[in-house]
Amino acid sequence: MPKIKTHRGAAKRFKRTGTGKIRRQHAYHNHLLTKKGTKQKSRLVKPTLVAKSDEAAIKRLMPHG
Repeated sequence: MPKIKTHRGAAKRFKRTGTGKIRRQHAYHNHLLTKKGTKQKSRLVKPTLVAKSDEAAIKRLMPHG
C-alpha cells in the first residue's frame, strides 16, 4: 500500500485542535477593510471551528495532521 499524502492546500489552511476538531480562519479580513466596522474586523481575526458537515471531508485531506 502506498502512503497517503496530505493535501498541501488543506494543510496550510486548517489545523487540528487537541480534541481532533478542525480550526480555520475567517474570510473577509484581507482587504477592503475601511468600510468594515472595528467590531467586525476584530471578530474576523479570531479562529473558529469548521462546520460539522465539512469536518469529515477535511479530515480525509489531512490524514496525518
